[in-house]
Amino acid sequence: MYIKNLFGHFFTITNHRNKVFWHCIRAGIPVRGLMHDISKYSFAEFWIGVKYYQGGNRSPNEEERSHHGCSMAWMHHKGRNRHHFEYWTDYWPPTKTIEAVKMPTKFVIEMFCDRIAACKVYMKKSYTQDAPLNYYLRAKGRLFIHKETDLFLEKLLTLLAEKGEKETFKYIRTIRKKDY
Repeated sequence: MYIKNLFGHFFTITNHRNKVFWHCIRAGIPVRGLMHDISKYSFAEFWIGVKYYQGGNRSPNEEERSHHGCSMAWMHHKGRNRHHFEYWTDYWPPTKTIEAVKMPTKFVIEMFCDRIAACKVYMKKSYTQDAPLNYYLRAKGRLFIHKETDLFLEKLLTLLAEKGEKETFKYIRTIRKKDY
């Protein structure tokens, strides 16, 4: 079982990473694509992924959560990968609370590429260009994300749903060097 999971998990995360890389190239941020999700190959994330591998159609992190109430692999991952909005929180002294922080544009673009790739990998042939937006909207009210980051990501996902990848990546390349 572990041999099948080992190869299945390795090919799933590598397929995902390759798709993100190509999307990042199209978005004009190839270095972000090269750096994307390197931590998934670390001991802390990889072996948990093998143990809770779900056949390549569901994240092992979800299965780990169902067993332990949290995912240690996800905790490790989000703390090392700046394309996750969960990384962008900090203590705010005036309110003495943890607040969401606005993400830099390049990481929002990488997050956008990541979301497309994840939907393609997990949904396989049932993927449609509106799938990443629909997935995001289902969780939107429960996310701890900075308002401007949320608006920018939703704008990109909506553009993808309405105009497709070619037009969306063209738009991203025009704005990638600007802050939103």
